[in-house]
Amino acid sequence: MTIQLVGDLMILAVTIRVFGQDALTLLRRLAAAGVRAGVSEMSRRPHGKEGR
Repeated sequence: MTIQLVGDLMILAVTIRVFGQDALTLLRRLAAAGVRAGVSEMSRRPHGKEGR
């Protein structure tokens, strides 16, 4: 392994360590927003003759 490769791997490890938790939090929030959108779509009452 060259010094350049070792340096690149160290930077990658630090980047994952710093931003990894933020990425997981962002993915969780996106998933929660998708679930909320799906639930609100299911709970909407249909309009027109087809609805109750």
